[in-house]
Formats: sequence, structure tokens, C-alpha cells
Amino acid sequence: MLTRRHIRVKVMQSVYSFYKTEQEDLTKQEKHLLYNMEQMQDLYLLMLQLLLAVRDQAENKLVLSQKKHFATDSEKNPSRAFIDNKVLALIDSHSLFSDTIDKKNLNYWAQDDEYAAIVYNELKEKEWYQEYLENKEATFQEDQEFLVRLYKEVIAPNDKLYDYLEDKRLTWLDDYPLVNTLMVKMLSKLSLKNVGSVLIPDVYKDKDDRNFAIKLFREVITNDEILYSKIEGKTPNWDKERIAGLDMIILKMGISEFLFFPSIPVRATINEYLEISKEYSTPKSSIFINGILDKLVKDLTEANNLNKIGRGLT
Repeated sequence: MLTRRHIRVKVMQSVYSFYKTEQEDLTKQEKHLLYNMEQMQDLYLLMLQLLLAVRDQAENKLVLSQKKHFATDSEKNPSRAFIDNKVLALIDSHSLFSDTIDKKNLNYWAQDDEYAAIVYNELKEKEWYQEYLENKEATFQEDQEFLVRLYKEVIAPNDKLYDYLEDKRLTWLDDYPLVNTLMVKMLSKLSLKNVGSVLIPDVYKDKDDRNFAIKLFREVITNDEILYSKIEGKTPNWDKERIAGLDMIILKMGISEFLFFPSIPVRATINEYLEISKEYSTPKSSIFINGILDKLVKDLTEANNLNKIGRGLT
């Protein structure tokens, strides 16, 4: 679920928090880092559950329309295409999904069902939704294609939903784009055969990713003076106080990977932190960071201090 770039962002935020709050308990902050990374799975489950909540909205409206004293023919015999969507039925009936939701106590849409209603009301206005309802014998693939479109065109770009998630958990805003991508990929390839393996992806690709996060965080914090000494002198026109806080953290993280992560290629490290700086720091940060890291790589290489093992890592 988590990519290495996303892990780096989470570490950057934890380092920033550690410095700002003047934390002394490294173990406590490491636990908080792991907690923040694992919250991404909660968001994923929440968005998956939202699809079911929107379907339930459609079913509730159907029941109400059938109870009208002067119901029209279409209200008496409405389409159940969305309500009986085969992909949603597969998700809803899978024990792994229901057990995980119960275990994590993720009942947000039961408490805040107005957001499912907002999504459903927007869906009803789509011409392609009405066309879908007319297909009373949709195949699994057609149901699948409909859900992908619902997610991409109605749920993912919904501003009110975005604001709601921001209010619930601020860290989810960084996770939202990646979760949306994961959701679309999962919905596109879900089947009866693979539901157990693809429905709920693991937080980490493997143990190495989890260990990478902890090690990177610890190396940056415990080697603060060493890392700063590497930067000092490479910024003749910038004293410590003039360098943006996030830029300093990004530089220290990059140098940590140069020194303490022998299997990560230098170019991969630089490229990752340039992209992170473009998204999270100042407009000119990426140019500044690229220049400093390039200088450091040359100096470390000349001094034979660039700790890299394997071909193509420098």
C-alpha cells in the first residue's frame, strides 16, 4: 500500500514534529510514526465502505418511493442495477472486509450518512448513471466498470468529502491521492478468484519498508550534528536560520540515505527528495536541495565515504 516516497513523507513529518515539540522520547515518536502510516489503511477501508453506503442510500430511496400512495410505474418497479451490483455484493459479503471494519470500529458513514447522500445525489445527475440503471442484466465486468467510473468521477473529486476527511484526520490529506489510485486499481481487477488477496492490501509491501521508515527516522534524529556538519560550508550564502525548516530536514534525510542506506542508489534518493520538496516546501527549494545534494555526493565520493554496495548505486 505505502510507496517508499510516501514513507519518506511520513518520516519527514515525524522528524518535523520531533523538532518542533522538542521531543525527548524517541521510542514514543517512532510509535507515532508507525501509527500515522497505518492510518492510511483506515482511509482505504473508509472509502471502500463509502461505496456500500452510497448503494444503501439508493436502496433506501427505492423503498421510500415504492411506499408512495401515487407511485409512478417506474417508482413501483425501479431498477435495482446499482443495489444489486455484483462487485459491491462480493465486497459486502467477504468476511475479511466485515471483520476488519468491525475490528477497527470504522462506522463513520453510519454516523455521518449525509456524505453518502451527497455522493448519491451527485451520482443521480449523471447521464451515464441513468444509462447504467437501464441495463437490468449487467455483467460483473459492467458492474465493475460502473464502480470505477463512480469512484473516479464522483467520489474522488468531491470537495465536501475532502473537507470532511480533513476535519476527521489531517494526515489523511497526504494519503488521499494514493488511496484513490489504489481504490481504482483494486476495483478494476477484483474478481471472485482474487478477492481474498487484493481487496485489502497490506500497509507495507514487506518488512523492509517498515524497517526503512524506522531506521530513516532514527538515523536523522540521532545523527543530527553529523548531518548538519555535512551541510555546513556547502551553503555559503545561507546560514542555518535562513534555510527553510523543511529544506533542512529533507537535506538531512537525503544525506542519511547516502551514509546509512548502502542499497539505495544515490540518484533514487536525490530524485525522491526533489519531488517531495516540490510538493511540500518552497517554490525554489528543489533547485537549492538538488545543488546541495549533488555537491555532497561529489565530496563523499572523493573522500571515499559514500557507503554504497552494488553496481549502479552511485
